[in-house]
Parts: sequence; C-alpha cells; structure tokens
Amino acid sequence: MATAVNGGVPLLSSQAYLESTAVKETRGLVSELCRQFYTLGWVSGTGGSITIKVHEDSIVKRQQLIVMSPSGVQKERMVPEDMYVLSASGEILCTPVKKPYPHRPPKCTDCAPLFMKAYEMRDAGAVIHSHGLESCLVTMLHPFSREFRITHMEMIKGIKGHGYHDELVIPIIENTAHEGELTESLAKAIEDYPKATAVLVRNHGVYVWGDSWINAKTQAECYHYLFEAALKLHNLGLDWSTPLHGSIHNSKGYEYTNRQQAGSVKAQLQNRNPVPEPSRHCIILDIEGTTTPISFVTDVLFPYARDNVRKHLTATYDSAETQDDIKLIRAQVKDDLEKRVPGSVPIPSEDSGKDDIIKCLVANVEAMIKADRKVTALKQLQGHIWRTGFENKELQGVVFDDVPEALGKWQATGIKVYIYSSGSREAQRLLFGNTAHGDLRKYLCGFFDTTIGNKRESRSYSEIYQSVGVDKPSQILFLTDVYEEAVAAKAAGLEVIISVRPGNGPLPDNHGFTTVTSFTEV
Repeated sequence: MATAVNGGVPLLSSQAYLESTAVKETRGLVSELCRQFYTLGWVSGTGGSITIKVHEDSIVKRQQLIVMSPSGVQKERMVPEDMYVLSASGEILCTPVKKPYPHRPPKCTDCAPLFMKAYEMRDAGAVIHSHGLESCLVTMLHPFSREFRITHMEMIKGIKGHGYHDELVIPIIENTAHEGELTESLAKAIEDYPKATAVLVRNHGVYVWGDSWINAKTQAECYHYLFEAALKLHNLGLDWSTPLHGSIHNSKGYEYTNRQQAGSVKAQLQNRNPVPEPSRHCIILDIEGTTTPISFVTDVLFPYARDNVRKHLTATYDSAETQDDIKLIRAQVKDDLEKRVPGSVPIPSEDSGKDDIIKCLVANVEAMIKADRKVTALKQLQGHIWRTGFENKELQGVVFDDVPEALGKWQATGIKVYIYSSGSREAQRLLFGNTAHGDLRKYLCGFFDTTIGNKRESRSYSEIYQSVGVDKPSQILFLTDVYEEAVAAKAAGLEVIISVRPGNGPLPDNHGFTTVTSFTEV
C-alpha cells in the first residue's frame, strides 16, 4: 500500500502508489480495451485513444489518477507498461520506457487536452475516442448540420438519460489539422449540450465519456450501432430522425425508397418536369392555445403544481434531481431580488433548516406560478411535479381533437414535427405521452424549451432552424397563438400561422398573419 496521509488516503504522487495494484490493473485494462477496440475498427492505424481513472473508494473521483494510452503506438500490441499515468490536473507522473527502433519515442496521446475537458466538465470516469468508420461517415450525411439526431431505436436506451421515445442529439464539431486544436470547440459543445455524453468530429470520429469505463464502453457500442443504423437507413432511403423512419424527402422535394424511384425522378428532371419542392419540411408547434386548451394549463396543470410543490419538495428534498431544481430556483430568486420582482423572497442558506428553506422555496414558486413566469427554473420543477401526477394517474394530457389526425397526416407525408414550449421538455413529453388519444410522441421528432432561448426572441427560432435539418428557415412552419412569438419567428425567416382557439387572447388589429381555428386547415 502507498504512503498514507489523512487517515489512510494514499499519497497519489508517491512511487509506491504509482506501482500499486489499482494503478497496475487500470493500465492493464486500458491495454486490453485498446486491443478489443482495434478488432472493432475504432483505433486502427494508431488512431483513436482511451483513458480511464484509477478507481479507489477512498479517493473522490475528481482527485483520482488518470491512465491514458500513448500516441503513435499500434493499439493491438499495447501492453500495460506503455501507458501514461497523470494526476487529476493532467500532470504526467509516469512515462513509458523508450523502446528500440522501429518504435517511436513515447508520447502521450494527442487527445489528452480533450480527455481532460470531459473529466473536468462532466466528472467522467473514462473517455473513449473512436475513429470508427461509421462515426466518421455519419457526420457527412448532412455536411452543414451541427447535430446528429436519431429517435425511436431500441439502442437509444443504452445512452444515459434517454429512452426509446426520446430524440438522441449529438453535437458535431468541425475537424482541425491537429487534434489539440479541437479542445475549445469540444468544450463549447459539452457546455452547450449538458445532456450529451458524446461529441462527433466531422470527417474524423467521436468522443464518448461515462461515469465508469463500463458505462463509457457500453455507450460507445450503442453510439456506433446507432451511427451504422442511420447509414443503412439512409442507403434504403429512410429517415432515421423521425419516429416511423419513413421515406426521405431529398433537397429537390421528392421521395425515394429505391433506385427505381430515384431513376424515375431523374428522368422527370431531365424532361424538365421536376416535382415541385414542398414549402414545408418541418412544423414547430406551440402547446398552450395551439395543441392544447389554455384552460388545461391554467386550470389543471398550474394548480396541481401549486398545490403539490411543498409535498414534492419535502418528499424528494435530498435527491440529486430536486437539489438541482433548488439550485436553479435559488439562482432565479437571486436575480429576481436584484431586479425587485414582486413576490420574490430571500431563500435561507444551504446550511439552514430544511423546513425554513422549503417554506421560502414554496413562497417563491407560488408567486412565479401566479405571475405565469416563463423561466426555466420554474418550468423544470413543475415538470418534475407533473411527472408524479401523470405516474399516479392524477393527470392526463389534453389536446384538441384535430391534433392527433393532423400529426399522423404530417408524419405520413414526411414532414417532421417538433414542439417548442415554455414548459420543460420533460413536461412536454409527459403531456403528449399520456393523452386520451394515446401516446402521441410517436409522431414527434423532438422537443424544445426555453433553454434554447426566449420564445419572443428571434434568435431562438434561428437556433431551432440550425437544429432541425432544413436548408432554409422558410421551410419551417411555426404554429402559435401568441402574436409576439409569431413576430419573432417571422423575423427569423420562418413561415408563421397563428392558432385561434377557444379561450385564446385577442390579437392586434391588422396583425398580418394567416390564422386557423383547426389543424385541418393547415
């Protein structure tokens, strides 16, 4: 055992600890996985890399040592002695012995600064960098897209925080001539996509991280499966990003499912009789007053959250999820107090009594609900409270009767449908997943909430345009009942229709937008 300090915690930089069983086993594990990944085609030609933290129960993860594979070494021939050992801050503590010609002098992986970002920003236990061909090719399907999206595939369940019905979104960053130059863009992607456990590098490969080496390996296998599935579906002319994986509409606006159909369309184009390009490739739907009566939100959902917030906070106070909710509420209240927002009251410090903290949290949440605040902190907490209501069958989602038929029609014609609401994405999924018409999530490609931006700001719609895989913002139709949202979306270049439903607020005179009273008119 290594030299110990502080009641048995090993001195990590000591030679004794560097030669300990835990470090040796981790070195051996990295070399074993490199050989396995070589057979999968993930680390051929000395490309790709892997790093794992040295697990010790007595050492917090952020202080654990790091083992990394070297650069420029045949991965299938690696041995434990080839590995580098680094401190938690990235300082090299142990370097491999130089080998005779034709081996190169030892060098730590060029991925090291990128690996460190995953450790620092995600508290990862292991990171895998793969050059698997499918992870490279999948970034070329849409050369200008900044994201890879896929939904309704069983293996999505293997990705942390995702289920079968969810849309898996992986950011794509642009490649550079040297690996280390990717560090800044990788860090930005990690920051911008807090739910992601992978980042694709265009024409290059993928970085995948997990809480442990097992979790990272499992997710990497699932990601590669999903990349390969997308490529094969693309070859069949099928859309991997929609729930039913129907035929792809290509950039000229026609469908193709096999070579014969593609040839037929080519002949039409040569005869100067092209199929007209559809004006809408994507529809974005608001919820309140558009798909769902305002009364359901104001008379059912809001009162349920208000009446159950104290019970929810008390029952789940010590959970990581609720502590995260409280952290967001604290930040929002701090900002509200500085701006003197009516109804906001100071929240006691974290070391105060639980009952006192909950009392002030409830007061702030009730004030936010009463004022119909569209802030992420409130919407996230409400979503978690509503989840309990849906699980206990105390709540059931409500949509207008024309909505399910329209969703099915749009999907059948290849139009992607998304939701954009001030309610959290979890709340959106709960509403559409538990309706009297059944689970409507099968018709939806994804969900956006205010984490992408305020609904009355045009840049929010520009961000959505960049995310849904269309060539022009005018190919997106946005349906809302709120005039200010319509103005913002139009400013971003989207087509806009205003929904006029029972109970909706009045519109300005001469507002200039097309209106509908039912989705059957769209």
